[in-house]
Amino acid sequence: MQHIMSINNPQVKSWRKLKNKKERNKKKIYMIEGFHLIEEAMIHESENIKKIILRDDLLEEPEIKKILQEFDERKLVLVTKEIADGLAETETSQGVFAVMAIAEQKEIGAIHGPFLLLDAVQDPGNVGTMIRTADAAGFQAVILGKGTVDLYNDKTLRAAQGSHFHLEVYEADLIDFIEVFKKQGFPVFGTALNQKAKSYKDVQVDQAFALLVGNEGAGISDELMELVDQNIYIPMKGQTESLNVAIASSILMFYLN
Repeated sequence: MQHIMSINNPQVKSWRKLKNKKERNKKKIYMIEGFHLIEEAMIHESENIKKIILRDDLLEEPEIKKILQEFDERKLVLVTKEIADGLAETETSQGVFAVMAIAEQKEIGAIHGPFLLLDAVQDPGNVGTMIRTADAAGFQAVILGKGTVDLYNDKTLRAAQGSHFHLEVYEADLIDFIEVFKKQGFPVFGTALNQKAKSYKDVQVDQAFALLVGNEGAGISDELMELVDQNIYIPMKGQTESLNVAIASSILMFYLN
């Protein structure tokens, strides 16, 4: 078990650079933080855990003892509180982190369940929440389209709470995917209020489908809007004009599936 004491250690500097998307993409690794996410990783993607980093004053904590019992000590690294604080993205860090390999993205296989498509959704909290909700609602996959924040952003991962380990998450061209989806006879629903839009309560679906949601401010691009089979909306009983994209998509995911 390695023990790092200096904040100037090259390995520590390398870990801190993982807060940057470009560095994550270059090295094909990312970092998760906290007991829950690490437990999920150990259950579902243990082969992709490259290192587990522990604050050295927490060795007697029950959660830490559990990790020590279940994980190869050669991949464990102890660090000081100062180093842990520098790696942390949360205000009240639990002092435990894991460096994960970014798995090679597989081709989208057979479609057997609903897909959630995100068009340029930029808020990482929204994206993480939608991934988590898609998991809870029994969706097969989430596709992050052009302009959408990346999966491995720290805030995205924290909001997703480990759901990216449970279902398929892709980065893909939504136009190409929608065309494939429609050729197989599955409907694509957009979420935009226009003259042809229906209340979501008037829509019934008994097969796989795609639900397309758009950017927080601009909505779905015109190019993608032309490809949807039906636009649906959520009627408002109060005076607000719209819902947060994560809340709206959650309502629709559970209703349609």
